Amino acid sequence: MKESAASPSVHRTCTLASSLVLRTIMTKLGGIELAPLHVPLQRRLQTAGVLYHFLFAFLLPIVAWILFCWLLYAGYYLVIAAYIGWLWWDWDAPRQAPIRRVIHPIPGAYASRYLRNLGIHKWFCSFFPIKFHATAELPNNKNYLIGFHPHGIISISAYNFIGNGTGIMDRFPNINFHLCTLVGQFSFPLRREWMLLHGMINASKDSLKYVLGGPMTGQAAVLVVGGAEEALDAHPGKHVLTLKARKPATVLTFSQGFIKLALETGAHLVPCFGFGENDLYLQAANEKGTFLRQFQTWFKNIAGFSPPLFHGRGIFNYNAGLLPFRHDLNTVLGAPIPVEKTLNPTPEQINDLHSLYIKRLVELFEEHKQKYGVAEDNHLIIH
Repeated sequence: MKESAASPSVHRTCTLASSLVLRTIMTKLGGIELAPLHVPLQRRLQTAGVLYHFLFAFLLPIVAWILFCWLLYAGYYLVIAAYIGWLWWDWDAPRQAPIRRVIHPIPGAYASRYLRNLGIHKWFCSFFPIKFHATAELPNNKNYLIGFHPHGIISISAYNFIGNGTGIMDRFPNINFHLCTLVGQFSFPLRREWMLLHGMINASKDSLKYVLGGPMTGQAAVLVVGGAEEALDAHPGKHVLTLKARKPATVLTFSQGFIKLALETGAHLVPCFGFGENDLYLQAANEKGTFLRQFQTWFKNIAGFSPPLFHGRGIFNYNAGLLPFRHDLNTVLGAPIPVEKTLNPTPEQINDLHSLYIKRLVELFEEHKQKYGVAEDNHLIIH
């Protein structure tokens, strides 16, 4: 009788143990930590917000070219001709936006307030979450050149400036933000329109001069300064910036190039730091001098962009994929540095303003770092 009485208890114990073993196998399959089946709707919406941005950033260019080839194969020549005609008329939009004369008076792109206020931007920002902190006002009688740091792998914190997910447009309702990106990013059909509708412009000298040096004020161009080289130094817990003087270039991702442009246009310089940006992905060890780093530098010099080896999480797992990890992101916007317009700045003027900008950026980092998870003895390393 004792044995039969104990049997149900033993059976329940074995069933529970089997269930735990099965759950462990299912949640950690081949080293991949799978997400549970039952996740709150809000978290699903947040993942959808990240997917939305990643699909437009990476998948849409491929889909657009496939669609173009299919339209050509299927004989929809009028559709293709209409879009080519549109491109011909709208080609300068990433730097001058001729369409503005018709429907949009703001220089640079043709941002849609409706699209920038869509709820999906809030879902995206809630995923990490991203929070925006302004330390000073930006009067709308001036123009601003915002230097964003660090570059990170994909500069996700800079997405602050393409939508209203963090309330930035409510905080500065009279400032038109333009996130800058490489000229080649506007070569992909449909995605170029998506970027333009979110206020993005290309990072060429002509583009920035047009937006910041024109008669209309209240314009803010956001430039991710470090570029491809800095992306290779994006490792969790490290804050390595590529900001010291390098050779000048027409595309102003080089440190003294944007300083010179600020002087030429009279745009006030604003340092901005995204705490947590370098913690969104795990990148393969690539210290300078290693074979991997040498290959990445060689590739960057040829292709113009760097190939970091990294991984994040996936849609249904936590440690394998291209989506970023959930990690608090805090974007801190510093106080503007007044700049007097100088059409032909001397090297000394450029060097002096460059040194002042670095000084203000370091002060901004040191003042806020402990509030956002950076240890007191962790400092910026500037190359």
